[in-house]
Amino acid sequence: MALIIDLKPQERIIVGGALITNDANRTRLHIEGESPILREKDIMREADANSPCKRIYFTIQLMYLSNEPEKLHEVYFQQIRDIQNAAPSTSTFFMVINDHILANRYYKAMKEAKNLMEHERELLASD
Repeated sequence: MALIIDLKPQERIIVGGALITNDANRTRLHIEGESPILREKDIMREADANSPCKRIYFTIQLMYLSNEPEKLHEVYFQQIRDIQNAAPSTSTFFMVINDHILANRYYKAMKEAKNLMEHERELLASD
């Protein structure tokens, strides 16, 4: 069964390793296969990964798009050690994210990392 994606004018999407930009009209895509797919709303640029938890999201995004995601596991696990030392309340998020990563469910890990980023915003707002 194909994944159906409706793209707004000028919306971007990553399919596999390719960045695709829609032109001026709405478009409906039917995508079949196992390539990683990210809509623009889920894509984080490296320059926007400007906090510890955003860097976690960005690293997981790289894993999701990579043919060899395990090469990024060491970087990821070092990042979480640093964050957990500074903010132990993040541990519950990392338990869920780690389960997804170790089961190769990187998109689900990214979704949970969004919750982690929200937690980070709340922590920073309370300071």
